[in-house]
Amino acid sequence: MAAMAAMDTGPEASEMQLAIYRRMSPERRLRVGLELTELSRKLLREGIRRRHPEYGEPEVLQAFRRLWLGAELFHSAYPADRELEP
Repeated sequence: MAAMAAMDTGPEASEMQLAIYRRMSPERRLRVGLELTELSRKLLREGIRRRHPEYGEPEVLQAFRRLWLGAELFHSAYPADRELEP
């Protein structure tokens, strides 16, 4: 399986990072993946808050869901929710 190249990392650093991941146990790689996912979710919510300080937490969550799930899945899962600007 080919690894996706990071846009902000040079080839040598990328190879070093991959070598580190390969030495990790499967459990540790899973833990790191889950931590990175949570970080990306947190950053996405923060971006919404900064762009829309008028949004309360319910609106932030709704805009987050739309971005995270994509428009089609969002509308299928939350048909009654209005589409907020993320």
